[in-house]
Amino acid sequence: MITDDVFPIEPWRIHETRLDVDLLSQSESIFALSNGHIGLRGNLDEGEPHGTPGTYLNGFYETRPLPYAEGGFSYPEDGQSVVNVTNGKLVRLLVDDEPFDVRYGQVAQHERILDMRAGTLVREAVWTSPAGKSIRVRSTRMVSLSHRGVAAIEYVVEALDDFVRVTVQSELVANEDEPERSGDPRVAAMLKNPLESVCHENTETGALLLHRTKASGLMMAAGMEHDVDVPGRVEVHTEAGQDLARTTVICGLRPGQKLRVVKYLGYGWSSLRSRPALRDQVAAAIAGARYTGWDGLLEEQRLYLDEFWDSADVEVDGDPDCQQAVRFALFHVLQASARAERRAIPGKGLTGSGYDGHAFWDTEGFVLPVLTYTMPHAAADALRWRASTLDMARSRAAELDLAGASFPWRTIHGEECSAYWPAGTAAWHVNADIAMAFERYRIVTGDDSLETECGLAVLVETARLWLSLGHHDRHGVWHLDGVTGPDEYTAIVRDNVFTNLMAAHNLITAADACVRHPEAARSMGVSTEEMAAWRDAAAAANIPYDEELGVHQQCEGFTTRREWNFTTNTAYPLLIHEPYVRLYPAQVIKQADLVLAMHWQSHAFTPEQMARNIDYYERRTTRDSSLSACTQAVMCAAVGHLELAHDYAYEAALIDLRDLHKNTRDGLHMASLGGAWAALVAGFGGLRDDEGVLALDPQLPDGITRMRFRLRWRNFRLTVTATHDEVTYTLRDGPDAELSIIHAGERMKLTTSSPTTVRVRRRKPMLAPPKQPPGREPLRRHLT
Repeated sequence: MITDDVFPIEPWRIHETRLDVDLLSQSESIFALSNGHIGLRGNLDEGEPHGTPGTYLNGFYETRPLPYAEGGFSYPEDGQSVVNVTNGKLVRLLVDDEPFDVRYGQVAQHERILDMRAGTLVREAVWTSPAGKSIRVRSTRMVSLSHRGVAAIEYVVEALDDFVRVTVQSELVANEDEPERSGDPRVAAMLKNPLESVCHENTETGALLLHRTKASGLMMAAGMEHDVDVPGRVEVHTEAGQDLARTTVICGLRPGQKLRVVKYLGYGWSSLRSRPALRDQVAAAIAGARYTGWDGLLEEQRLYLDEFWDSADVEVDGDPDCQQAVRFALFHVLQASARAERRAIPGKGLTGSGYDGHAFWDTEGFVLPVLTYTMPHAAADALRWRASTLDMARSRAAELDLAGASFPWRTIHGEECSAYWPAGTAAWHVNADIAMAFERYRIVTGDDSLETECGLAVLVETARLWLSLGHHDRHGVWHLDGVTGPDEYTAIVRDNVFTNLMAAHNLITAADACVRHPEAARSMGVSTEEMAAWRDAAAAANIPYDEELGVHQQCEGFTTRREWNFTTNTAYPLLIHEPYVRLYPAQVIKQADLVLAMHWQSHAFTPEQMARNIDYYERRTTRDSSLSACTQAVMCAAVGHLELAHDYAYEAALIDLRDLHKNTRDGLHMASLGGAWAALVAGFGGLRDDEGVLALDPQLPDGITRMRFRLRWRNFRLTVTATHDEVTYTLRDGPDAELSIIHAGERMKLTTSSPTTVRVRRRKPMLAPPKQPPGREPLRRHLT
């Protein structure tokens, strides 16, 4: 686990005080910079040593064969993998003739700072070469949030004790070597040197490379230009080839003198535009960046982030770990989405190649709630991307002999890329998760235009899918068979509660949307009879309940299954150590499933049912998924187990900063980062919206003395400040003078004229805090 001595606790910065080469892979993910279009892993400027090199463009991928031991009808044939594109981060340095390399010579100082208010990664090192020449290097890297296609680096070298000859080699490198990402030789072959050169060109101070993928046929361009500032004589020249362009800067520095190089990077890609158009696009991006200048880029970055934090910041007094972690989470969620602009938000963002760069239901379920409440235009863009893939989803449903549209379990471009049917295609709930995200956007923003533009079609086609999948039995009860809910240890079941409730919500939402847009609905062939069938199915959906135990069954018959032997079978994660033939029939849960249903569809459960369900399912949930802790935090808080909820919130927030799942090297967990916000705001803030109204009920654990969070709701900006005794609602501005909300179950009017302060109504837990499976207690804060 990464400890505090590597990254001290600071409220607005991630500060690496010393370089630990063994943690390079993890720090490269943590220090990644992105704007949703360009992603740069936090590799060292000189490129070596490294864990995993990584430069990514959102939506830029290569196709590859999906391996099957035995094929089957309608199995997806091709996968998609994110490509490590042309690396523009490289700035190599030679002091006299010695390369600056932290593995040689003497490093007297080395620190890196991710500044979450400035949006920059700053590195400062003091190094003495093997020949005894000392220098100070300070680099500042940014990916612009204002300029979609631009990144930039300021690189400053200072001579300390002696005259030195300094050579800076600023490069663009394509097809760089990287660790193998697949054991399948066919896949490895496709991903090795995936870029074919199209053309290259250079000026005296910069260059541009164009490449194309071999199978997917996508074309990308990367360009660089430089500003050089140094006292005395300097030589600058540039050369370019198919996979390498290099600008070399040579000068001499006396003690105290500095060489300053500003490197402007431009990136773009397209499946449609011509080579000249793409080249000109990147050249224009670089020209715009140089016109703005380095200082101007920094100023724009700060202004962009000031506006974001003004609507998104969460203040946590009394728990500095969670304070740092929730800002880290919000910063990376912003980076993953700010300029994605109708591209997917991958499960790892643009911080690593984990999950092959795919987007999952995680986006709509865990990331878009944050964006909808803090930066709704980014949520709208992500939903437009989903809607743009509707035709592919329709084709997939037809291939499966189903009506409507079946959205993919995992994808980059829109086609299904999951080769594992039980936890992929059978997880139909992804369609309802998407529908829920469209409906949440409409409710929270009050904006119907997105529904008119593209949401209605998604709601109609997903409703048709559910009616095609489900059936009424002879008693009139509506069932969904052969489904997999969020818990991937319980696959291909009947009547998963989460799936049934979400499907019912999808069906009702679609019917209501058609009533709001009758002409558009008629143009899609929706009849009054079809809408009535949707409502009938939703009303008759089977929600399995065990009367004897007094708990909901995660799926039909779940509570009668074999109990998992936690005395002997406790090597986690279980999926690595246990066969699915043992996992599927047992009462053992990978991630919150029924518990997630209680969060997203809270109106469907009484407080007593929630308490008993938490008590039952906590004992059987192994949390072998990063999606679990945040949901358990929300629901443990809801039933009054505030200290247990605090532990889960800590775990959700620190999953990457402490590398709790031992895979931060592959990229950050965007869903868990979004879930960290939910753990605090929905957990301790009590935020709910599933009944179409803003509901809040803050309750703080002992370890948090005060929490303040900010929300956007229908063009209002609301600040909520909670202590253990009272809550203050401050309606900062909005379209009207008043806003109606629900506080602790009662309706209340807020005004823009003055804050409203009310007493906290403490919830007393109905049951004692539940136990967890052996060895799966949440990470206790006092143990770190």
